[in-house]
Amino acid sequence: MTHMDRKTLISLRGVGVSYDGHVALEGVDLDIYDDDFIGVIGPNGGGKSSLAKAILGAVPHSGTITIDGSLRRGNHYKIGYMPQVSQFDRRFPISIEEVALSGLQSGKGFFGLYKAADRRLAARLLDEEGIGDIASQPIGEVSGGQMQRALLCRAIISDPQLLILDEPTNFVDSSFGRELYAMLQRLNNRMAIVMITHDHDIARSAGRTVEILDGRLVEGGSSDV
Repeated sequence: MTHMDRKTLISLRGVGVSYDGHVALEGVDLDIYDDDFIGVIGPNGGGKSSLAKAILGAVPHSGTITIDGSLRRGNHYKIGYMPQVSQFDRRFPISIEEVALSGLQSGKGFFGLYKAADRRLAARLLDEEGIGDIASQPIGEVSGGQMQRALLCRAIISDPQLLILDEPTNFVDSSFGRELYAMLQRLNNRMAIVMITHDHDIARSAGRTVEILDGRLVEGGSSDV
């Protein structure tokens, strides 16, 4: 399939991100297509997470980020995000099921209540990821791999068109990386995926790879590599 046959979901041109005068990302051009599976590789501190945050609108940026209208759902975008597990406070007193359900919160408002259909959906996703039997367990009592699976369910429960994962294999064993590859290959049949990782072996499982070093896209970009 050529680029002309694919829909461009997000287009970045000359995108930069700075924190307190420090340039984290500079001059990035990148197109994300509707069937993409992109592995974004590079060392820690190289600017990979800043790229994800810029796409998500979580940090101010220079340049332009154009998001296709098909990604809009009301006041929100149909983008799922799986943060680094280290960014999720494991002391917070919620269950695995509640982690998955929290992916629906943006569409319900602060005091929105979950419906029976929401809970059935969460249960199905947790079962698919092999953690349905621990749905009621507090997140402080589960393994890193189980927590990552719960965060993946949280990211996809709203049925996004684009899934962004930030270092999904951190703090887990190598077997989870292999299982994650199979999960993402299945999900890529219905959504585009951008996976940020410092693990070159995991990145190679993606259909397309770009590399960020010292804030610059030095390999790949708006064309396949």
